[in-house]
This record gives sequence, C-alpha cells and structure tokens, in this order.
Amino acid sequence: MAKNISRSKKTERKSKQKVDKRKDTIIVTIGIIAAVIVTFVAVIAANTEFIENNSSDNTKNEKSYTYEASEDNAPEVKTSEKTEESNNKAETADNGTTKPQKTTTPAKTTEQTKTSDSGQSTKNTPSITVSQQNAVKKAKSYLSYSAFSRDGLISQLKYEGFSDADAVYGADNAGANWNEQAKKKAISYLKYSSFSRTGLIKQLEYEKFTNAQAIYGTDNAGANWNEQAEKKARSYMEHSAFSRSGLISQLEYEGFTKAQAEHGADFVGL
Repeated sequence: MAKNISRSKKTERKSKQKVDKRKDTIIVTIGIIAAVIVTFVAVIAANTEFIENNSSDNTKNEKSYTYEASEDNAPEVKTSEKTEESNNKAETADNGTTKPQKTTTPAKTTEQTKTSDSGQSTKNTPSITVSQQNAVKKAKSYLSYSAFSRDGLISQLKYEGFSDADAVYGADNAGANWNEQAKKKAISYLKYSSFSRTGLIKQLEYEKFTNAQAIYGTDNAGANWNEQAEKKARSYMEHSAFSRSGLISQLEYEGFTKAQAEHGADFVGL
C-alpha cells in the first residue's frame, strides 16, 4: 500500500515536471515569435523611411539641376550675342566697311531634294489594285488576238465593266505599240476588203487611232493602191452596172486618185 502511494506520488511529480517543461517551451516559443514580429516591423518602418528620404532627395536634386541648367544657359546666350557683336564691330573698325553677315539656310531633306529634282513627290505611292491587275490582263488578252487603238481598247475594257480609271490603267500598261496596232488593223482590213489610201486612213481614225498612227498603219500595211482600185472596181461591177465615167467617179469618191480610178475602170474592161 505504501509502495503504491509512493509510486503515484512519483508519477504525479513526473507529470507535473512534463507540464512545466511544456509551459516553459511554449513561453520561450511565444517570446521568440514576438521578437521576430517586432524585428520585422522595425525593418519595414526603416525601409519606408529610407524610401521616402530618397524620393525627397531626388526631387530636390531634379529641381536644383533644372534651376542650375536654366541659369547656365541664359548667360551663354548673352555671351554669344555679345561676342558676335564685338566681332562685327572689330571687323568694321579694321576694314572701315561693314561685312555682310553670313546667313545659314537649312539643309534640304532627302525627301525635299527628290521632290525638287523630279518635280514629283515620291511619297505615298499607291500600290496596284486587284482591279487594275485584272484590267491589264484583259487588255493583254484582247491584244493577243486583235488590234486596238488606245481609245478603242479603253472603250472595250469599260464595256467589260471596268471603271474608267482601271480601263485607262489597263490600256496604258498592256505594253502595246499603237503604231504597230494601227499597222495590224490596216492589214486586217485589207484582207477582207479593198481600200484607197485615204479611205483606209479614215477607217483607222474611225477605230480611234490618231491621224499620225492611222497614216503610219496605212503606209506600212504593204498595200498596192492600183490593185486595191482593181478589187474595188470589180466589187462594184459584181453588184451593179456602171458606165466608165460613173465607175471612175465612184472610185474617186472612195478616195482613190484619178489615175488609180482609171486603172480600176480599165481593169474591169470599161
């Protein structure tokens, strides 16, 4: 019985010691945490104060720098003006005459130089539109199987639904030589009909070739105008009856010369 009592007392003592140790540990831990928190707060406060001081110092430095810079610039300008005046006075006193002061002109920029040399501005060059590309393709397609004047090709492209601007662009960028087009058109006419020189020129002008282009095409089509008078006279005689003088007059009306008309009448036996 006594042993049991002593054992229980020992157990109680040990348990109390353990509880006391735990309390001590908890107290120490709380103290450490509190110290860390205090330190952390102090560090934050110190950093905040440091940042505020630096920002105020920088602001002061900027203000002082601006002030110093403005003060430094002012006397330099005055000094340069006085120096120029003194130099001009010195030159006047030495030579007895006032030298004209040099004037400086601003240098031209690259864009200004290009504009003054070419007379045209190279800025904002428009790009080719899809419609313009199609107009060029269509124009080349027409020229590949037939002959056109410039105005005639423009009219044809407009008939195809292209705008006036796109039609003009297509005709001008199809690579056509309008003199050669007039020549091709003249040869084409001579294949299925007969013409005098004057008549063929008028027909080409009707196709909207210029007078110069029509003359070039007619003179380079390789026509023999006497043979053309023969063909025209025979064509008239196949469809109607003429006297010699009447046929000659009709051929002259078609633009043949008197000699060519008479040759044609001779050819058909009148």
